[in-house]
Amino acid sequence: MTAYAIAQLQNVNICAEIVEYIERIDATLEPFDGRFLVHGGNKNVIEGAWPGDIVMIEFPDERTALAWYNSDAYQEIIALRTNNSTCDVAIAAGVPDNHKSMDILEALWDGGAPGRIA
Repeated sequence: MTAYAIAQLQNVNICAEIVEYIERIDATLEPFDGRFLVHGGNKNVIEGAWPGDIVMIEFPDERTALAWYNSDAYQEIIALRTNNSTCDVAIAAGVPDNHKSMDILEALWDGGAPGRIA
């Protein structure tokens, strides 16, 4: 099932190291079939506060996303970003094409009983 690396970047210091990170990240994604879905740019905040930029990278599955993050190639460049920005990063699993909002509750309810979380 598709998975996503999602990052919220703040306080990015645009410097030679960030430029190098941007120049090199695509090569780290290619072996893992990773592709950018969102890469900074304008956002229309409609609830709450979303300081900084949003980055979202799609991978074939969660295992592949984690393998990319932990790969030697990505670990070689990660400090270029972390030393020059503040980031929150997560790997999130996608849902099937036919997913409905109630699916999450059915997975949490013990025996399907509303109000009771397993």
